[in-house]
Amino acid sequence: MTTGLASAALAAGIPTLVVDLDPHADATTALGVQPGGKLDIGRMLKSPRKARLQDNVAGSSWVSNGSSDGTLDVAVGSAFTGIYDRPDLGRRDLRRLSGVLAGTSAYELVLVDCPPSLNGLTRMAWSASDRVVLVAEPGLFSVAGTERTMRAIQLFRQEFAPHLAPAGIVANRVRTGSAEHTFRLAEMESMFGELLLTPHIPEQANWQQIQGAAHSVHHWPGDSAKNSAKLFDALLQSLLAGQPPLRDRRQR
Repeated sequence: MTTGLASAALAAGIPTLVVDLDPHADATTALGVQPGGKLDIGRMLKSPRKARLQDNVAGSSWVSNGSSDGTLDVAVGSAFTGIYDRPDLGRRDLRRLSGVLAGTSAYELVLVDCPPSLNGLTRMAWSASDRVVLVAEPGLFSVAGTERTMRAIQLFRQEFAPHLAPAGIVANRVRTGSAEHTFRLAEMESMFGELLLTPHIPEQANWQQIQGAAHSVHHWPGDSAKNSAKLFDALLQSLLAGQPPLRDRRQR
């Protein structure tokens, strides 16, 4: 989801920073980043006041390969962030990402890609964010998990981040011919109301191929990719319309 939104932002010419907070660093790989001697986000979190974010972001190859003349930078992910992915982070640790992101005025959009958990890294991202996007597949366990996450956000707001708000819930990998998915989408509409965003993102067979090739969906050949690109364009515009900068939280 993060890379789809990043692709739409790049196509729209929106200066964007992707912060790869997931220890697996999948977003970094999909964005075709060659970090060189840059500090990864985990090491920047270790010393937020000395991080000098702007000196350590790496450009996505999506820009250099001719996809766009825009800006798409990445705070590079690494396994080092895993030391913070625990449930007992105190207030000082929760503010680490906020300290690192203090130097992001050059970007109109900041996307924070989180691990699919409610441990320390996700809560650190919430502390630094204005809004949270939840991503759920229309299945029993994912829908139930999204409901629990919404409750967790509410509790986190009360104690740590009164400014935080859910931006909405994206239904991902939707199969239009599936009776189960149709039922779960109706259930999500009943549970979450206007927070369930449109358009929904359908299951796309070649999505892993696109990510594995480190390529923007907006410049991948074929009608399927073109249709997906249009959906991400519409989703990004829905999220950004009259709203402050956006952070992304993946929910599997």
